[in-house]
Amino acid sequence: MKIAFNGVFWNQPATGSGQYLRALLPTLERRAPDIEVAVIAPKAGGNLAKLWFEQVAFANACRRERADIAHVPYWASPFFPPTRTVVTIHDLIPLLLPAYRGSPLVRAYTRLVAASARRADAVIADSQCSARDIVQHLGIDAARVRVVYLAADPRYRPIDDTAAVRRKYALPDKYLLYLGGFDQRKNVRVMIEALARLAEFYAAGYRLVLAGVNLGADSAFFPNPQRIAREVGLPDNALQCLGWIDEDDKPALYAGAAAFLFPSSYEGFGLPPLEAMACGAPVICSNASSLPEVVGDAAMLVDPRDVGAWADALRAVLTDAARRVAMRERGIAQSKKFSWDRAADETLGVYRLVAS
Repeated sequence: MKIAFNGVFWNQPATGSGQYLRALLPTLERRAPDIEVAVIAPKAGGNLAKLWFEQVAFANACRRERADIAHVPYWASPFFPPTRTVVTIHDLIPLLLPAYRGSPLVRAYTRLVAASARRADAVIADSQCSARDIVQHLGIDAARVRVVYLAADPRYRPIDDTAAVRRKYALPDKYLLYLGGFDQRKNVRVMIEALARLAEFYAAGYRLVLAGVNLGADSAFFPNPQRIAREVGLPDNALQCLGWIDEDDKPALYAGAAAFLFPSSYEGFGLPPLEAMACGAPVICSNASSLPEVVGDAAMLVDPRDVGAWADALRAVLTDAARRVAMRERGIAQSKKFSWDRAADETLGVYRLVAS
């Protein structure tokens, strides 16, 4: 069986779709040596070139390759499928969240890929939550939607010696960590407001460390965390913004945190909390969308809009060493329920179902 993959994100390993593709493909090849994989990537960039590749060039390449199945690992399968087609839809953010719907051209693109997904033979979702959204909002028969959970990379594991990474990023001795985007749905403001209510902790040396891409903009869509900190009265030295983090440094960054915070209001899966648990960090995260599926009973779940509840959760975790130890142990155990071997095997099951 020959599988042709849309490789738009192959050379973008920092994106969610790029990480998915680079984790899934080698595992598929190792787990099923009888299948042949072809990654078909575009030769040019730009929005129009990307659209042409998705709808025309990729389909033509699948025909030339005589692929048995075309797999598009993000929400953009061809409207006219060149062969039996599988599409992975990680989330429906542009459809469900008004702030993410974009310009008229972006909304037209969303309508196109939604219509294309309805013509695919099978849809893979990252979570039961995403699967329900796909069935409800795209009108796809539930029998054609399969849930295949993602997993943390094996490099995410408990690390005892975090000194080198602490020195590299000038990290404080005691820190709370957030790693991810800074756009509206991530609710970064909630963490900052919660910490501002806990003067005894930042007075005792705890810092909120924000890691990830910070574009430095300040708008309703990309609120600036430093401006928010000033607004709510959090001292300047209680907040540290690291910016971009090397992938190899993330395990130690997670492992050294007193707690990992993730107040996002919507995720198709939510890898950062799983990565943090795999590294032994106690996790406090949102009780919204797919996140309860991912963290199970290993994390403390909190309403993403309730600042008071976040402050209470932080106080509970930071004042109870036994609770932190228990959360660490449950988190490591929970993270082991997810693996790329399992994801690859279940994806192969989808291929074989479609092929038959």
